[in-house]
Amino acid sequence: MIELREATSDADLEEWRRVRVAVLPDERAPTLEELRAWGRFLLVARLDGKLAGSGMAGASDSSGRGFVAPRVLPEARRRGVGTTLLRALAVRLAGDGFALAGASIADPGSFAFAQRFGFEEVNREVEQVRLIAEEPAPRHPPGVEIFSVAERPELWRRVHEELAAQAFEDMAFAEPREVPLERWEGTEWINWPEATFVALAGGEVIGTAALQRDADRPDRAENGLTAVRRDWRGRGVASALKRTALAFAAANGIREVFTWTQRGNGDMRRLNEHLGYETRSENILLLGKLPLP
Repeated sequence: MIELREATSDADLEEWRRVRVAVLPDERAPTLEELRAWGRFLLVARLDGKLAGSGMAGASDSSGRGFVAPRVLPEARRRGVGTTLLRALAVRLAGDGFALAGASIADPGSFAFAQRFGFEEVNREVEQVRLIAEEPAPRHPPGVEIFSVAERPELWRRVHEELAAQAFEDMAFAEPREVPLERWEGTEWINWPEATFVALAGGEVIGTAALQRDADRPDRAENGLTAVRRDWRGRGVASALKRTALAFAAANGIREVFTWTQRGNGDMRRLNEHLGYETRSENILLLGKLPLP
């Protein structure tokens, strides 16, 4: 028997995280505090009384659509748990008024499963990984200053006001991306102010780069948003920002940094390769219509 329960208590959220870490060990899992702050619809699935899977649904950063993320433990697959989770998540999104749902998968079996419900590929993203050793202090381009958000907390809101919209326009997303200020200032986009860096020139925000702390692997971090204002691109700002983050990682016990980059964002992939990142895996980004067939 398959049983679904909305994850609301700390015990439920810990089980949700346990599935997430088991299914996606190479990715950073949100903490309990982050999950509570995000306000997403979270489910825990049990099969014959044993933990079998989890799911998440909510509004996507891409304008006008939601997303679904059903996950099933390997020992519980091919027994209806994924289908039950996916349908429950899709019903929730449809009830919230969404007509489209995005999803991300990494293996052919999951792709075939998603196609049965009408999902189609819209993009791909690669995971690039950088091992950290001794990192030299970065050189700043002339006239550029770099501060952490811990030093200058007001800068993070200014990044949202002055840079984020332009950055999202230029990224290789299938649809326009919008992040309201309340989500921007929450833990989903910034969970380590000391490792979130902003570049200024003449007092204006011209770029940002960040690291996201991994609570389960203190020796690992994920790159957050890296973006540079259009008129400052090609002048070494992105490289200086990312090198600043790598130097911070080395000084704070981080031994691995990873990032995801969409197909079409060749400039960022090439920059990462120049900085020593190597490709480890690939995800397929999907889009499906609601309600599900």
